[in-house]
Amino acid sequence: MTIKNAMILAAGFGKRMRPITETIPKPLVPVLGVPMLESIIAKLRTAGIQKIVVNGFYLKEQIQNFVEAYDDPMIIFSEEYEILETGGGVTQALPLLGNDPFVVVNGDVCWLDGTDAAIKRIMNFWDPDVMDALLLVHPKSKAYGYEGAGDFFLETHQKLSRRGEAAAAPYVYAGIQILHPKLFVDAPQGSFSLNKIFDRALASNRLCGLEHDGEWFHVGTPEGLCEVEDLLQNMLPAASKFDGT
Repeated sequence: MTIKNAMILAAGFGKRMRPITETIPKPLVPVLGVPMLESIIAKLRTAGIQKIVVNGFYLKEQIQNFVEAYDDPMIIFSEEYEILETGGGVTQALPLLGNDPFVVVNGDVCWLDGTDAAIKRIMNFWDPDVMDALLLVHPKSKAYGYEGAGDFFLETHQKLSRRGEAAAAPYVYAGIQILHPKLFVDAPQGSFSLNKIFDRALASNRLCGLEHDGEWFHVGTPEGLCEVEDLLQNMLPAASKFDGT
């Protein structure tokens, strides 16, 4: 099936990126001169996404102004009046996203594509017969700037299982996913994490994963941002810029 709609999660506080995020929301922090939100919008458009919903709460006027500057009726701002977290933000935006599966991207994700565009790969891999949620995951050992214990195991038939009580898991969630709106039926009201939605899919054995085959960067702190920019400058061709295309 063709996936036409997407949402970018851009409402968070970005506390670990302070003092930069005291005056600018994290999705608008530039990487090599390009705001992360701009890069993500460009990649979604390149993948064929028609409608893009962007939510905002913290310093939301800046997010709204950025979205409206596109002067594109298919790039829509979803205003939040309280912090809703990832799950609550998507739930509020469901009337804009429609009744079919949609892409969701964290507004602070930084990556380079591999053999094909990551968003296009995950869209092509989506199989509604066996999936309610499909997460892009990245090998923890190859995740630049990531120091956590990992999130998931990737099992046979591309099924995901959580790290649980294990000391570590080999894959980290890469911040790009496809979700079926039926997962949000009777979802909690107000603020909640998308982890609750992942667990719903997991309970019915319909949570799947796709390994990212490019580079993935964790941009968590000002120091981490500098490290990522140094890495990207060495990885990108001399004449290129990190513009999301």
